[in-house]
Amino acid sequence: MQLGSLTLKSNLFLSPLAGYTNLPFRLTVRELGGLDLATTDLVNARSLLEGSRVAKKLVATCPEDSPLAVQLFGAVPEEMRDAALLLEEMGIHSIDINMGCPVDKVTRTGSGSTMMRRIDETAELVATIVQAVKVPVTAKMRLGWDSHNLTAPELARALVDVGISGVFVHGRTRKQGFSGRVNLDGIRAVVQAIPEIPVIGNGDVTTLDAAKRMFDETGCAGVSMGRGAFYNPWLFCHVAHFLKTGERLPEPGFEERIAVMYRHLDYMIAFHGEELGCRFFRKVVPWYAKRLGPSNYLKRQIFSLKSRLAFDAMIASYREWRLQFLDEEGELLPRYRPAPLYSSFMDGKAGEKQDAIPVPKGPVDLW
Repeated sequence: MQLGSLTLKSNLFLSPLAGYTNLPFRLTVRELGGLDLATTDLVNARSLLEGSRVAKKLVATCPEDSPLAVQLFGAVPEEMRDAALLLEEMGIHSIDINMGCPVDKVTRTGSGSTMMRRIDETAELVATIVQAVKVPVTAKMRLGWDSHNLTAPELARALVDVGISGVFVHGRTRKQGFSGRVNLDGIRAVVQAIPEIPVIGNGDVTTLDAAKRMFDETGCAGVSMGRGAFYNPWLFCHVAHFLKTGERLPEPGFEERIAVMYRHLDYMIAFHGEELGCRFFRKVVPWYAKRLGPSNYLKRQIFSLKSRLAFDAMIASYREWRLQFLDEEGELLPRYRPAPLYSSFMDGKAGEKQDAIPVPKGPVDLW
């Protein structure tokens, strides 16, 4: 797949998820396969220019975390331009401009979803960045502010005219937040409006069938996945295999899940230090635990996690507790096996009640 001057090996993308798509998670998912370009959490352009410790942490990377896009937000063209230039000097492969964040702290500054209401100003800001850097510049947007203002096709057209390389579209409005059903027709309208460049669809792609439906019903060039990947880090490699062969790979077993969870923890410790990395990992473990069968015992213990050795002890203790739910062959008894992976809103017919993967709680909850 071609994104401006950037040639990619996969048309599956990791969406930014505030508080979660950090370097340790990106490395964990990359090792499982199927992912090429990943995008950081959204980063305040002004904070990056001021050398904020938080902003530096958000854009931290390493050679194995490649190719990488950084998602910037801000409403001052000069700040966005200078931040993009700084990122280009750091070796970042692509700049993504956030035009979709719905939270008040972002929109009231004139950035995020507010940019979809100011098409001319937004196009001028993007032109300032495109003219300054050589790396591809993309935009992440929603369908519009609300159902009466579906400006995504018009905005996307304006951005193409000033040289943008790709557009990521979340199939909901700002007013919807993460509620309701993703609108594939809305994404298709953007695809049809800008046939010159790739449009990447996003929203409720949490299963193999949802990914295929996104491609089939919108005509998009790629699919971006966020919370579905956090719930199931194998999603990228399984979707890639399914789209290529039509074959559904089996879910990873208990030991493989434990091994990947350890890998993720080790990256967290290397990135944050042992105590802080373990503390941050407390909010990660319950997501892995959803696929381990009965896990209340582990989830209760994890809130006191402070060291790698303590995690070893917790897992050993959990293994022993878990024996009561296993058959003679070491497999979970049928009544204790996890339900099939959550259905996407997109997997059901209109009117059907669908289970949905909740949006992980992160910094945006405090904004």
